Amino acid sequence: MAMKEGSMTYQVPVLTQTNYPVWAVKVKSIMDAHGIWETIEPKALGEASNQKKSKQAFAFLFQAIPEDMVLQMASYIEPKKVWDGLKTRYLGVDRVRTARLATLKRELESLRMKEGEMVDDFVTKLSGLASKTRSLGYELEEDDLIKRLLDSMPKLFLQIVALIEQCFELDSMLFDEAVGKLKAYEERIRGTEKVEDTQGGLLLASEEKSHVCKHCGNGGSNLEGFVRGRGRGRGSEKSRDGERFQRNKSHIKCYKCGELGHYSNKCPKWEKEEASLTEEESALF
Repeated sequence: MAMKEGSMTYQVPVLTQTNYPVWAVKVKSIMDAHGIWETIEPKALGEASNQKKSKQAFAFLFQAIPEDMVLQMASYIEPKKVWDGLKTRYLGVDRVRTARLATLKRELESLRMKEGEMVDDFVTKLSGLASKTRSLGYELEEDDLIKRLLDSMPKLFLQIVALIEQCFELDSMLFDEAVGKLKAYEERIRGTEKVEDTQGGLLLASEEKSHVCKHCGNGGSNLEGFVRGRGRGRGSEKSRDGERFQRNKSHIKCYKCGELGHYSNKCPKWEKEEASLTEEESALF
């Protein structure tokens, strides 16, 4: 269904079992654009209703509700009765409405943007909760919504949040303006992360290039040396072509005797001491 106002055409949203909050916002804006919303909420208390506008409001609402509800609402003589009846049916009585509003407020208080989540995705969640509370009669002011947005940012955004709070008047700032600044900062840090990842990859590649060990003379990358070295003893002396060779041990320091030139498992002093202890034990028994 569509309604025309001058050169503009408005699609009439149809009410369903699950879309009442969004439906109410759309219908209100369209009726206000046609000048018939005042039949639901008069601009002045005690203002007399305009019969022509009331009939137009009736016709519009009956187009926007399912057919099975038209007969149920046909007994009402004022469009406000139709609107209030729909609101009561879909939002519940005041006690239920109050409970639902309290739940939504708690969700707003606990809502936090997760690490790695995009600003647009989080703003969609926040705006959705704000719309639901608005449909229940709780209107979030622009500055209050901005403060909730800034308080919900993760640590990665603390710098821009502090800058916004110190350099701008939150009372006069628009919500979309705050979102725009956060998105610009997000694009900046995402681009920086990509550059750092690229530089890190180049550094890792350079470290894995072939080099020659200054001690043993073997060539190869760090990664290759690590893979080749797993499972071999410290004193392995096998060359690339399978032949054995004598490794230069002049720089090797034994951690048992402290002298250079051999490994601890080949320490001659240690072997002599062990042999001496063995002889002494044999003499005792």
